Amino acid sequence: MQAVSYQRASTVDEAIELLRNGGETARVLAGGTDIIVQARERAREVSAFVDIKHIPELMEFSYNASDGLTVGAAAPLYQLYNDDAIKNHYPALVEAITVIGGTAIQGRASLGGNLGNSGPAGDSITAMMALGAVANIAGPNGARSVPVAEFCTGPSRNVLELGEFIVTISFPAPPTNSGAAWQRFIPRNEMDIAVVNCGSYVQLDGDTVVDARVALGAVGPTPLMSPAAAEALIGRPISDETIAAAAQAAHDTATPIDDMRGSVKQRKHLSRVLCQRTLDLAVERARG
Repeated sequence: MQAVSYQRASTVDEAIELLRNGGETARVLAGGTDIIVQARERAREVSAFVDIKHIPELMEFSYNASDGLTVGAAAPLYQLYNDDAIKNHYPALVEAITVIGGTAIQGRASLGGNLGNSGPAGDSITAMMALGAVANIAGPNGARSVPVAEFCTGPSRNVLELGEFIVTISFPAPPTNSGAAWQRFIPRNEMDIAVVNCGSYVQLDGDTVVDARVALGAVGPTPLMSPAAAEALIGRPISDETIAAAAQAAHDTATPIDDMRGSVKQRKHLSRVLCQRTLDLAVERARG
């Protein structure tokens, strides 16, 4: 374990100052389920932990039909998936966060921590991308908002600059006749890193797709959007053929590598399969 200091912030401004003073190797402690392990294994250099779980707005979440859902970056996952409004309006998010670790991990882990870790296989990240979520960031130069789809820039790298951290994550209210779904493939039944994960979203006008998003995880250096999959859907009547074309586009978008969890061939195949399955379920939900 590296020698690190621990500092607790009680306000957003205090957290900004502590992070800025800590320099490039100061890290936010939104849950710690990833970063503490990385520090112990010396996979990431850490000189200071800045605990943000004592900032009230980062531990809260709220939903209303006009503004949608706003989640504090450090709100624990178990509180989210046990909330009736989130279960009813964002089932794809629930599908992703209930498989992150086990019960003990879910008592600490958070959406902000998962996004800040910026792992290519991050389960909640592709769900957030499919749902059109936005990360609201605070830092020395003020506040800014970045779509989750644009947040990750490389393996364990992201857009955050010195002194910046995620305060909240915002999700638009689901439009009428819309639906989303999320699935992953893993070698075991639980507590494993995805070989591939996929989040999909559609909005229908009758039988015509008017909006769509498909996000893939563990098939590139970052979680990936598949604009080609969305293009294969938007403006077209929904059908098995349309969904199959989108799934093929997802297959073509994937740029995986061979590693101990899966081969390039397997991951590209799974990109097609999971895209098709999540689109089927998203359409079913959009139809009510």
